[in-house]
Amino acid sequence: MTQDSPMLTRRQAGTLIASLAAGLLRPGAAFAANAGRWGPPRAFSWDVLVDLARQRASRPYAPRPPSASAVPDWDSFVRLTYGAAEALTGTVRLFPTRRDVAPYAVGIHVVDHGMARKLLGTQGLFGGGGHADPAGWRVLDPSGRTDWMAFLGASYFRCSGTENRYGLSARGISVDTGLPGPEEFPAFTDFWIEQRGDDHVVAHALLDGPSLSGAYEIDTRWNVGRDMVQQVRCTLFLRRDIQRLGIAPQTSMFLYDQTRADGMPHAHPIGDWRPEVHDSDGLAIWSGDGEHLWRPLHNPQAARMHALRADHPRAFGLLQRDRHFDHYEDDQLFYDRRPSLWVRPKGDWGTGSVMLYEMASISETVDNIGAFWVADEPARAGQRRDLAYELTWTTADPSTDANAHCTNILIGPAGPTDTPPDPATRKYVVDFAGPVLAGLADDSGVRAVTNLPAAAILDLRAHPIDGRQARWRVMLDMRVAGLAQKEFRLFLQRGAQALSETVLITLER
Repeated sequence: MTQDSPMLTRRQAGTLIASLAAGLLRPGAAFAANAGRWGPPRAFSWDVLVDLARQRASRPYAPRPPSASAVPDWDSFVRLTYGAAEALTGTVRLFPTRRDVAPYAVGIHVVDHGMARKLLGTQGLFGGGGHADPAGWRVLDPSGRTDWMAFLGASYFRCSGTENRYGLSARGISVDTGLPGPEEFPAFTDFWIEQRGDDHVVAHALLDGPSLSGAYEIDTRWNVGRDMVQQVRCTLFLRRDIQRLGIAPQTSMFLYDQTRADGMPHAHPIGDWRPEVHDSDGLAIWSGDGEHLWRPLHNPQAARMHALRADHPRAFGLLQRDRHFDHYEDDQLFYDRRPSLWVRPKGDWGTGSVMLYEMASISETVDNIGAFWVADEPARAGQRRDLAYELTWTTADPSTDANAHCTNILIGPAGPTDTPPDPATRKYVVDFAGPVLAGLADDSGVRAVTNLPAAAILDLRAHPIDGRQARWRVMLDMRVAGLAQKEFRLFLQRGAQALSETVLITLER
């Protein structure tokens, strides 16, 4: 991981990442130099991988036993991962199995010119000459001082994005996330790694779990200082019915933002000195009908799931919109530099919803946010599903267009500041910014629109922020006592034209 990853600097192990051995080998050279390390060459292609997934799905699921060589603790993991060792091939290094985080070994193959060789032994591939089974792998930059992509645990993977900072993660698939019963965690059990250059790596993976098997191809291009883009395609074979099959899932961390200290009953008294702590601050959705939706994230008092309608989705993702250092004041983890992750479906996915799962958390080292798309079509045993999408890891905001987008939300008691707060009421201050607002004045006919009942609205006003170009503020005083709905929508409108994205605000925090 890079030096700000949860696995590394949060436990102050960053000094070990530079202790790499020289001599990062291209695949052909690696085979020649370490002939006894590799199995015989076998033809490999996407069709071969899909056929392997099909064959596996036709058999009963066989759980993998934990690795007998899994290291027992974090210190051992760091020594093996970041100590001086050979690269697997090119700029690829291995992660060892670890009992409490990634206890299961994965099969590793290296692909070169359509031929794959299986890794048979790991001697020399871990720091200090230590021995372990591989649990995953990562790709280093040419200097060997940092890495920019990593696969470790279940079907999780992530990229360091524009600012070379890890944050949220992607997953290959999610199964029954947020349901009353246990969640299933299908895993990438085997990898075929094809490094086409220092900046181009294709990961082929076989996924397996009790309910399904699948083939994945994740084609990643890295450009220093620019967005990282992954082209993903997968073919899934279902062993049994799945109640909630989550497509293009991602996980993130949201502990608190500027609303945590507003004095309201829902505020979390975490007591941290930093103003905000989160890897992502909202879920953005671009639906098939053209609507842009923004749902700020929360750290709820109890786990909850939200279904946000997104038929024929054009894009969605967990974003880190707030890019101001002084909003976090963290000069070690730099939450202002964490990447956003934007999913663009390829082809028409049909009707369905983006699901947002939020769990209560008191730790910034725990991912408590999940988002994924679920089709209306039931996931039934025997089905084959072919999907493709693009993932973009970026510090830009890919969800914005010419219309205005939400830049800030503040919450407090309703009414004048010199009156005692009424717990039955609440004030929401929502700021919007965007080119469409440039030059509009108080008399331009811009108004705030909400789906709250009239009886709940005590005051609703929209006005340009003085001295701030193309920025408007909505101030809403509302009565929350007795209100049946748990969320409401808010956007700016002028005549029949929507000037902003729709902000979805949850009242039950």
